[in-house]
Amino acid sequence: MDFVVLPDSPATPAVAEPLTRGPDVRVVHHASGRPWLVGRWADDELALVTAGPRRLAVLGRSTVDRHRVERALAEARTLDQLDGVARSLPGCFHLVASVDGWTRAQGSLSTARQIFYADVGGVTVAADGPHRLARWADTGRGDDATPAVDRDLLALRLLTPAPPWPLSLRPVWSGVSALGVGCRLELSPGGSAREVRWWWPPEPDAPPEEAAGHIRRALLACVGARTRAILSADLSGGLDSTSLCFLADAAGADLVTHHWSPVDRANDDTEWAERAARHLPAARHYVTAVQDGPTWYETPATAGAGHEEGPLPWARNRAHMRRLLSSVATDGSRCHLLGVGGDELFGVLPTALWSLVRSHPLGSLPRIHRFRALNRWTLTSTVRGLADGASFAAWLRSTADRLTEPAPGPGDALLGWGWEPRLPPWATADAVDTVRRLLRDTAERERPRPHHRDRAQHQTLDIVVQSGGALRQLNAALQDVGVTCEAPFLDDRVVEAALSVRIADRLVSGDFKPVLRRAVRGIVPEEILARRSKGEFSAEAFQGIRRNRGDLLDLCDDLRLSRLGLVDPDALRTALLGPKTQSRQLVPYENTLACESWLRSAAAPAPGTASLAGETP
Repeated sequence: MDFVVLPDSPATPAVAEPLTRGPDVRVVHHASGRPWLVGRWADDELALVTAGPRRLAVLGRSTVDRHRVERALAEARTLDQLDGVARSLPGCFHLVASVDGWTRAQGSLSTARQIFYADVGGVTVAADGPHRLARWADTGRGDDATPAVDRDLLALRLLTPAPPWPLSLRPVWSGVSALGVGCRLELSPGGSAREVRWWWPPEPDAPPEEAAGHIRRALLACVGARTRAILSADLSGGLDSTSLCFLADAAGADLVTHHWSPVDRANDDTEWAERAARHLPAARHYVTAVQDGPTWYETPATAGAGHEEGPLPWARNRAHMRRLLSSVATDGSRCHLLGVGGDELFGVLPTALWSLVRSHPLGSLPRIHRFRALNRWTLTSTVRGLADGASFAAWLRSTADRLTEPAPGPGDALLGWGWEPRLPPWATADAVDTVRRLLRDTAERERPRPHHRDRAQHQTLDIVVQSGGALRQLNAALQDVGVTCEAPFLDDRVVEAALSVRIADRLVSGDFKPVLRRAVRGIVPEEILARRSKGEFSAEAFQGIRRNRGDLLDLCDDLRLSRLGLVDPDALRTALLGPKTQSRQLVPYENTLACESWLRSAAAPAPGTASLAGETP
């Protein structure tokens, strides 16, 4: 699927005309007759509801009660009165409305479905991806002009583990903006635009039984929204993906599961996947042996296989995912479920202790002691983290001062507003200065507020957004396969329900993901819920870096990132040849290799032949 959203403006027909060229292009019009939605989508990817001259489109995977939506659309006096529709639909989708000359467009809370926008010929145009908008923003026409990449924002993508919010939302394409979390875009009849915040995270105050009920109903509805045709799903053996398989089975899906055998024989994922498969006799189950699957880190050596949005956060296993989706496509699947989001919503974040100590100062001490002992945190870092009261803006600014410090170790209690971002040792001094300036400018000039005043709520939503963005970009990178990856845990209704859980109930000592287990009890067999281990994939990382080291070293001979002055190729080569004893030492390579792979792809302009914003010719 790809589409653009156009305002109900007199200038729209001229802007839209180049879009309508080419095969398979679909057009949906405003009541005025002007183009509204232009793009390509399958019949089952668009639900269009009309009420007189008004239009509402749901693009993606959802279940739409047409009579209810039609009534809400007819009764709405302003765009805000469609909030109820947006809050009620299950699944993952874009919602676009045309009401009395005004247009509303939004994606999902996780940004797995996102809205980008840019000024084109004096009017604001929105789309589900940034690349086409970047061409228009440069030329004012819908032709094939080469767009510009923002070099400074590309430098930001070198950060490990990821750029912090709100910089993480900024596209690398110059002239294009991305919609904020919980926001909608409003396009006026004159073609101007504004972002409006319509959603805020709930307060974490729901008792466990009530929260589990909300999560259960949300998961059933969201998985059920995807069961109209053959459905494939990961069956890793872990609780998240396994739960989705049983939810899909409960919804009556024609289910195909896939399991990758882990490299490490000590990883018991396969044993648990086999147990789960025995409880799913109606499904077709496939297993890929270790020797038959692609390795991690294969993507950077494959030039020309890029995608339009930007560097892919999950580039290390793109070959792995391409093989998987190609396999399930032969069984007729067009939608593949991933367990992404389960760890983000139901795992334990250290910042939950920061939140707990503020609501239950004395009662939280035994739990803090247990978590500190379990994770081997030093007493100094634990006390310092718990006592820290810095604002989000202050924390963001302070990260600029620590960009080149050693990454936090296992003994450091990370209780700040987010993960501690670091630049790799092969980043040039210019790259360090650029990223430092971006962080400081954002903190000091924008004074951004966190998603929620509570650190645990903020960080949970932040990593949900990071995962949703990665999923969106994965789908963009592999769209030619014809199978879309979907993550029901990242759906709006599930995210809302999970965020309502009380902080204390997320921290049950000795219980693994207690809230999720409570929510799926009775759907997932007790035998499966009894698992307390979790798969670990260091072996895949080491195998991938070992087998592909030669190709990775070859990249250093002509780094595109070096041409831009962002990476020192000799330092990167030295690091690739150096010994590694822990898988976390491999993490800094991933974003660098993702950026390099993307620059070599057909989607990005080659440095030296196209303009790069921020670069001096």
